[in-house]
Amino acid sequence: QVQLVESGGGLVQAGGSLRLSCAASGRTFSNYAMGWFRQAPGKEREFVAGMNWSGSRTYYADSMKGRFTISRDNAKNTAYLQMNSLKPEDTAVYYCAAYRGDSFTFYAGGYYDTARYDYWGQGTQVTVSS
Repeated sequence: QVQLVESGGGLVQAGGSLRLSCAASGRTFSNYAMGWFRQAPGKEREFVAGMNWSGSRTYYADSMKGRFTISRDNAKNTAYLQMNSLKPEDTAVYYCAAYRGDSFTFYAGGYYDTARYDYWGQGTQVTVSS
């Protein structure tokens, strides 16, 4: 299995930026597609962004398009989420997740589904003040 550890969260003012990192260990990182999700208090965990095994294909929730960028460095076993133009409604715990299933399911929308991911990090808090 793979272990995931997020970092980079914190307190930022509206309009600011943060870059989250997700360090992976245990198995070959490039064997996993990756996703970022978030969960605000009292709400369900929701999809933020996803990418395929090489990082060549990326997907975003509508409210993140143009503001967030997902990427990965397979040589460093790390995934990233660059977040710009942050809003108070972006406040949440952010989680990275690893997908080890088949590519067909992933590209067919599996990247969006929390239930399709096999491994999760512990989360990192992002708080955006107004």
